[in-house]
Amino acid sequence: MLHGSRNPPERTTQLLILSPVPVATALVALATWRALGGVSQAGGFIGAVGLFALSYIGITISLFPMIVPHHYTLMQAASPPGTQAFLLVGTLFLLPVILFYSGWSYWVFRGKVRADVGYH
Repeated sequence: MLHGSRNPPERTTQLLILSPVPVATALVALATWRALGGVSQAGGFIGAVGLFALSYIGITISLFPMIVPHHYTLMQAASPPGTQAFLLVGTLFLLPVILFYSGWSYWVFRGKVRADVGYH
């Protein structure tokens, strides 16, 4: 644990190992902020997805191996292997359908919404 370490070299090593996540978060936040002023909306969307993913990575690093803080580890909270296999098969079939439908709907409605038109 980082907060329990009393050895300064060990603490420095831990900080160097864990520092890429906050640094990447700051860089993605800065890039997202700059992309919001641009013409394309793709930069803002990709930046928001990146910040979302980095937030989950940060929480995972902070809590690991505890999933329910101070109660259950990841292995204690995991469902049985049969349930995990069932969910994996369902995900493998449904995730491509969801992604395809989302992409298709973005493609169909591209260029139909303008910034100057809003609610009346």
